[in-house]
Amino acid sequence: MKLLSIVFSFKNEEKNLSELINRTVKTVSNLTNWKYEIIFVNDCSEDNSKKILLEFQKSYPITIINMSRTFGIAPCVLAGFRHAKGDAIIYLDSDLQDPPELIVKLINEYEKGFEVVHTVRTKRLGESKLRLILTNIAYRIINFFSEIPLITNAGDFKLISKRALSKILELQEFRPYVRGLSVWVGFKQTKVYYERKQRFLGKSQIPLFSFGPINEIIVGITSYSTKPLLYSMLFGFFSIFISIILSLHTLYAKLSGLAAFGSASIIITVCFFSGIILLTQGISAIYISRIFEQVRGRKQYIIEEIKEPNL
Repeated sequence: MKLLSIVFSFKNEEKNLSELINRTVKTVSNLTNWKYEIIFVNDCSEDNSKKILLEFQKSYPITIINMSRTFGIAPCVLAGFRHAKGDAIIYLDSDLQDPPELIVKLINEYEKGFEVVHTVRTKRLGESKLRLILTNIAYRIINFFSEIPLITNAGDFKLISKRALSKILELQEFRPYVRGLSVWVGFKQTKVYYERKQRFLGKSQIPLFSFGPINEIIVGITSYSTKPLLYSMLFGFFSIFISIILSLHTLYAKLSGLAAFGSASIIITVCFFSGIILLTQGISAIYISRIFEQVRGRKQYIIEEIKEPNL
């Protein structure tokens, strides 16, 4: 009998945990030839989430990993992956926007021989038009720069085989783009399409205009491409070309007795070149900061304690 590991990371999800566990257990209990474990990674919640999980742990094979502080989604996902013992590992969010019932389809694809099964959202209910537009733009930007074919509208909800996951965990990136690594690692992959529901209860822990989504875009771009550095160099060549044209024009105007540029033109020119300089320096700084994070050797996260099931 094979083992399925189901990983959840969460922060302050006390309103959703009971429904989430009941639906997940009901779904996986109907799988034939599979037993399961559930791993909850607690990103330093401040509500009663931990107490609720400890009660459910008395009845179900639930492992609780409590982080020492808030580290974010990606470190929590990796912590859950590293403690998963299953032949197949599934990660999904804890707000029930990703339906646990879809686990059956993921397992069916795994049993057909696929080692990575992505879930692709056909609709995203309960999200504002602005969020949908910005999310779509973000996916397009990441895919434009990426050197591997990342899947549009595929989030972290996916199944990964033990073999594929072991290769992902061998990588030592300090700030990985997890959903991209599942594509980069290769092996036989497929997709399952679904309609993403609105949040069951409570409020999103990741506001649209916050550091989290912006950082996710930056990490997604810089993890799989050096194109921004190339484009910054092209911007430099372009600015040099423009400056040569302006210099020749100024020289010609002086020799011909024509009117030279006014103060407004000078200000515009200075602002233009200053903007290009700051842009290219900013792009370089992002890559340098990622190198700095990688070489200083800090751990991705710190675990305060692990509560194993007593079953």
